[in-house]
Amino acid sequence: MPDYFVASRAHHADVGGAAPGSLPIAREVYEEGFRIPPVFLRRAGVLQDAVLALLLANVRTPDERRADLAAQMGAQDTGERRLRELAVREGARAFIAATRALLDATEKRARAGFARLPRGTWTFADALDDDGLSSAPVRIAVTLTLDGRGATLDFSDSARQAAGPVNAVLAVTKAASLYALRCVLGDDVAVNDGLLRTVRVIAPEGSVVNPLPPAAVGAGNVETSQRIVDTVMGALALALPGRVPAASAGTMNNLLLGGTDPRTGRAFAYYETIGGGHGAGPSWNGASAMQTHMTNTRNTSAEALEHACPVRVVEARIRRGSGGRGRFRGGDGIVRSLEMLAPARATVIADRRVRGPWGLAGGESGKPGENVTREHTKANPRRRPGKFTVDLPKGAVLTVASPGGGGWGRRTPAGPKRRS
Repeated sequence: MPDYFVASRAHHADVGGAAPGSLPIAREVYEEGFRIPPVFLRRAGVLQDAVLALLLANVRTPDERRADLAAQMGAQDTGERRLRELAVREGARAFIAATRALLDATEKRARAGFARLPRGTWTFADALDDDGLSSAPVRIAVTLTLDGRGATLDFSDSARQAAGPVNAVLAVTKAASLYALRCVLGDDVAVNDGLLRTVRVIAPEGSVVNPLPPAAVGAGNVETSQRIVDTVMGALALALPGRVPAASAGTMNNLLLGGTDPRTGRAFAYYETIGGGHGAGPSWNGASAMQTHMTNTRNTSAEALEHACPVRVVEARIRRGSGGRGRFRGGDGIVRSLEMLAPARATVIADRRVRGPWGLAGGESGKPGENVTREHTKANPRRRPGKFTVDLPKGAVLTVASPGGGGWGRRTPAGPKRRS
């Protein structure tokens, strides 16, 4: 049995499935792309051509996938080489002992951080707007217990698994919970098994935070993760009043496009996430037009997008006035409009279109987001739901306006006006 495994994780723009970008409004996981059990893509340094051919035959942009997989394999090679170099330099036994000590040190630091937090139990609930198939909200609820040595997060009061694709697998639920806890631990606590030893997550099977197959789960990673963070942060705000900011945009505003590029005659697939407003805090205004919480992707420049895809960026600006008002104001969202230069199938997976991100300490909620399509640049707008797939003709315009962050604190009443 090896002492170590080297792993790399990447998001691919398309892995097949019912819609370009592989994030459709799915009812089953089978609609969300090609599923690959553990198999060898390379064995003893030799690429397994049949396995690669099977994968590439099931995606819309095989050349991109081939290049991305090659990059991942290059990352694996680099990781293996550097791991071996460390083992040779330090000696195998000393290296193994050092890694174990690292995990123990992380656990010690995490427990010291929890010791500085108040002890008790707090409950908070939030919701997704819907699951993409109905208009009913999807409840996410957590009971947070801090005991001075660690934390227990119990999601038992959350909704049962949804018919649509917003179900979050257990790994996503744990990752989002750990992220929120790290925000308040105080020290820069590493993310490894030492931290996991201090946190217990209870997520019943068959729930929206731990679904059973064949539940659709694509939006669970990108949207429900955001709501889990909001829910845990809400509980932490009760435990630590005056230390936790208001809710941020709470959505990744996933935008996916695909079709045939008339310039090349070949298929294209494009996927981006759009930032929003940060929640304000007890002594600061929220940042505007930024990625928030469970996403860290950069915005795609207009030049790069227009070069790669038959799309024109007609608008990209800060959505002024979308942040929640308060003593400190929430950050503003983003408005991004794309004109189709060829027919395309578009999917938007977004949330906070019905209820804006909540404020704290009397601060107001941020403005909910909006999705709008026009048949051409001057046509009347058609408002779309938070989650939808639509076939757009050439000349159509798709606009995504992201939510602003929540405000913090009550606004100070304006004093009497001074006469000149």
